[in-house]
Amino acid sequence: MIRALSDKYDFKIFTEHDISNDMFIGVDIVAFPGGIGDADRYYDFFRRRVANAVADFIGRGGRYLGICMGAYWAGSHYFDVLEHVDAVQYIKRPNADIRRSYSTSAPINWNGNNCRMFFYDGCALIGDETKFETIARYKNGDPMAIIQNKIGLIGCHPEAEEFWFDKPYLKDYWHQGRDFQLLVDFVDRLMLK
Repeated sequence: MIRALSDKYDFKIFTEHDISNDMFIGVDIVAFPGGIGDADRYYDFFRRRVANAVADFIGRGGRYLGICMGAYWAGSHYFDVLEHVDAVQYIKRPNADIRRSYSTSAPINWNGNNCRMFFYDGCALIGDETKFETIARYKNGDPMAIIQNKIGLIGCHPEAEEFWFDKPYLKDYWHQGRDFQLLVDFVDRLMLK
């Protein structure tokens, strides 16, 4: 995420031990990328007060960017900051073209353009589509990237670096940096909210 966005945005790196309401002073957006393991690691990182500090930041008008695991964390089982939409496992959705959790490249439609993006058990964003703007969809039509108010969520990984594509079946799908620009454009759009 930093590599994709650092030419345009400044970062303040934090751990779960750093989070407090004071930490968000001077911060425009909190960003949670994909992670190692699954979304259930949330409870290892965020105790009630820490989770409340993030939710309070968003409630005061702060922006939230969540990619894959970070998108799950915006959902009802975690930070619970979404309205009429939830982050659910894409692989369990009707007509999903990917049916198990592994590193792969998912066909998506991003703002009307067909492409492929790194995927590892990412979420679909399911709910009342009149309540958010859909930026990208999975092959089955489920929303993959959305913006709702000041919350931007992406189920796949536009921040994926070349080494993520090191498996023989993935090498041909390295995006040559194109997906980094999609992420920059997404964040630019979110910052206008």
